[in-house]
Order: sequence, then structure tokens, then C-alpha cells
Amino acid sequence: MNGTRGKNNWALFLFLLGGIVIGGFIGHYIGQIPYMEWIRYGKEFGFQNPLVLDLELLYIEFSIKIQITIGSIIGIIGAILIYRKI
Repeated sequence: MNGTRGKNNWALFLFLLGGIVIGGFIGHYIGQIPYMEWIRYGKEFGFQNPLVLDLELLYIEFSIKIQITIGSIIGIIGAILIYRKI
């Protein structure tokens, strides 16, 4: 029984989420070094203007922005490799 049958999909999701966050931090801080600027290269997408629900008593703004960088991709790859080793 060697394979992904015994592995938990939630664990993979958490590993991927952690890889994205850690990769983003690495990309942000290491990308400030002059010869490592390439790790911050990426694309940002999301809502330019937030969605607004104004009910006089309740005011809700919804906005989402996703930034994918080389650092976060490296984090995702690392998370997948760690997950496969477990």
C-alpha cells in the first residue's frame, strides 16, 4: 500500500498554503538583495475596486489580491517535495 491512498488531502493543502506563504516571504526579503531581484518577479491580479455593500447600518467591503512570484512558486515546489517525502 505505497502511494497517495493513505495521505490526507488536507495535509497537502496546508503544505501548499505554507509553501506559498514562506515562498512569498523569501521572495520579498531575499529579493531586496541587488543580485537576487529576479526572485520577486511575478504577476499580481485581483479586484481593482473593492465590492461594496452599504446598508446604512452595515458597511462591507470585499477585495482580494493574489500575487504570484518566483519565490512563491519555489515555495510550492518545496512543499510538494516535502509532502511526497512524508
